[in-house]
Amino acid sequence: MTVTNKPFASRLQPFVDSGAFAGAVAAVASKDAMIWFEAVGYADLATRQPMTRDTLFWIASQSKPITAIALMILVDEGKVNVEDPIEKYLPEFADSSWVPVWSDEGYALVKRPANLIKVRNVLSHTSGLPFSTKIEHPTLDLLPLESRVRSYAMAPLLFAPGEGYQYSNAGINTAGRIIEVVSGMPYADFLRDRLTDPLGMKDTTYWPNAEQLSRLAKVYDYKAESGKLEEIPVSQLLYPLDGPGREPMPAGGLFSTLDDMTKFYQMLMHGGEFSGRRYLSEAAVAQATSKQTGDKVETNYGFGFGADEGSFGHGGALGTGTTVDRKRGVIKLWFIQHANYAEGQGEKIGAAFGEGVEDVIAQA
Repeated sequence: MTVTNKPFASRLQPFVDSGAFAGAVAAVASKDAMIWFEAVGYADLATRQPMTRDTLFWIASQSKPITAIALMILVDEGKVNVEDPIEKYLPEFADSSWVPVWSDEGYALVKRPANLIKVRNVLSHTSGLPFSTKIEHPTLDLLPLESRVRSYAMAPLLFAPGEGYQYSNAGINTAGRIIEVVSGMPYADFLRDRLTDPLGMKDTTYWPNAEQLSRLAKVYDYKAESGKLEEIPVSQLLYPLDGPGREPMPAGGLFSTLDDMTKFYQMLMHGGEFSGRRYLSEAAVAQATSKQTGDKVETNYGFGFGADEGSFGHGGALGTGTTVDRKRGVIKLWFIQHANYAEGQGEKIGAAFGEGVEDVIAQA
């Protein structure tokens, strides 16, 4: 198809011109091709480096679906069962599942829940594990995955597994540690060798090199005092990003590009196959991308994905997002690196993007 206008740039350029945000890239793809791509604004305001199709972004929690799919590879191979207690793979959890209970006197008691944490719970944020633990400060990428997961095993649960929903980096990081234990490989090596490299996701990494960093979009924050955008670092990560001492964060540490994420979601739309290679069974894809939070939880979340009957996908903390529209058979991608907006501007920018995407789909 041919998109005869610029539905994205025409709507978003005024926000760049007014200083509401620096820039973004966006696309609509089918399961077989990129239908439309546009860029607007700048990856670096100081140097006026424009946003381009190969601009690199910290995708933050868009890492969660990638980790979940990596684990589902082992499920397909019969090496992991999502109904197994995680202590089968991680013995440190065998005596550590505790729930805080408050008495009438106001002090805390603890008890071991009858239902153990299962693999399905860490993939769907129903484990009761917290978002993070105190050792993951000041940044989330300092300690080896094994050490972080041991700290989760010592933390009180927020609720009995399967009885509630709490968005949890700790849960997805635990899934990453299961990958390490079962495969016998470092988590990041398994991800690279079994998923991202074969898919051709050449810019998807925890450790961007010098060339990739030259394409990295800067992060901006709107400062009300000055009324201007200010460049800020990613507070969750250790700098320099290509320096020593950084560990992979399965729940939110990946850097990637719009094209790389398109390939990942196209593979899922093909039921686990891409360019003649099968990565997952259709059953594994269907399970991961459908609601897995159970009848007691209203939140629609699959294994690493926000998922309901109409769509599945995930967003990232600084504004990246990918959604598969099941009914119309399209992937919608929106990549930006922005922390806070002036009052009301975020909603207006989001609405402008949505209108532009609808224009594209209408022409498809």
